[in-house]
Amino acid sequence: MIITKDPVSLTYSQPLLLDVSNTTLTVTSEQFDRLCIDNPDLRLELTPDRELIVMPPTLPISGERNGDLSGQVWYWNRQTNLGRVFDSSTGYDFTALEGGKPSPDVSWIEKSRLEGISLEKFLSIAPDLVIELRSSSDDLKPTQKKMLVYERVCVKMGLLIDPQNKRVEIYRPGKEPEILESPMSVDCNEVMPGFVLTLERIW
Repeated sequence: MIITKDPVSLTYSQPLLLDVSNTTLTVTSEQFDRLCIDNPDLRLELTPDRELIVMPPTLPISGERNGDLSGQVWYWNRQTNLGRVFDSSTGYDFTALEGGKPSPDVSWIEKSRLEGISLEKFLSIAPDLVIELRSSSDDLKPTQKKMLVYERVCVKMGLLIDPQNKRVEIYRPGKEPEILESPMSVDCNEVMPGFVLTLERIW
């Protein structure tokens, strides 16, 4: 006689882990929100094509560079009090504009645009400034594609900082990207009055 166990009665004390590094996972916006709630320690993004992106921890050099960029924006904003600064864990919801749910490395929004906006859920308004830092593990093309999404949802100024090529790509709505080769700084005055982002520590 063969004795079988009811599969419903089986319990597991440890989570079952799957390697999905070579798999494209697509989820709905609602499923993505559930994943974010259930996995608060993970950095997740949703592309406009509903592809789930799971971002691994950065290498120390990328973490240091991103901290420098975020710190510059934070310090300027602390001095001027013109808006709010958000770090790389902040989620945006551009699904209504077919822009997915990204998490920029650094973003800034002028404070009057946040009046009446809840900060207890993903932000659905486009930032005035977005900074994306390409890490050594990032392919350039997907990052550029992400910048085009920011442009499409009308982020006023998007900076793609590429330490590998010592280059900055500047994205603005309705314009071709502006390329700066090995700049020591980027003038962001058009969006953030008087703010100049220095890049000496990035290269």
